[in-house]
Amino acid sequence: MASGDFYTHDRPENPRLPEDRPRGGRPGNAALAHHPMRIGTVVLIAFLVVLVFGIMLFP
Repeated sequence: MASGDFYTHDRPENPRLPEDRPRGGRPGNAALAHHPMRIGTVVLIAFLVVLVFGIMLFP
């Protein structure tokens, strides 16, 4: 078996499959927005970090 046949001998006629999760979203749709909980979580963590540093610096 030639080296080119090694990878193609058991492949179907049309090996290209549609992507199950296309990159860039669906055509014509706006980009997906971040979930609001993500923004709230980041704000909460930032607040807690500032609070902990405030307690550490001014006991």
